[in-house]
Amino acid sequence: MNTNSQIQKDEFKRRLYTFTLKLIAFLDRLPNDIVSRRLGDQLLRSGTSIIGNYVEGQSASSRKDFTNYFVTSLKSSNESKLWFALLRDSKRAEYESVDWFLKELDEVSKILASSILTLKGKR
Repeated sequence: MNTNSQIQKDEFKRRLYTFTLKLIAFLDRLPNDIVSRRLGDQLLRSGTSIIGNYVEGQSASSRKDFTNYFVTSLKSSNESKLWFALLRDSKRAEYESVDWFLKELDEVSKILASSILTLKGKR
């Protein structure tokens, strides 16, 4: 039987997976100019790193290691906000298509930050 905590973890992992799939589709629609490709490459790295580090953290060998993976996921989430904002503000992506991602990244960042505080015993 799954505990409430395990259900929340599974739902968050699914949420990150869905985000990553939407990110890939978004990147496929970017213009094919050099700046869009470079920003898109950076966004692909940081955006996929969020779930990559989250999943890797699930098999961490210690609480400190586990926390470090979450910190890296949080940093990747915050970095991704920058690349999305640059794509939007340079008019390489429409505001409406970026808006959902920025809101989702804000929520993901808050969840990760809250988890990190709990793991560090500061909450």
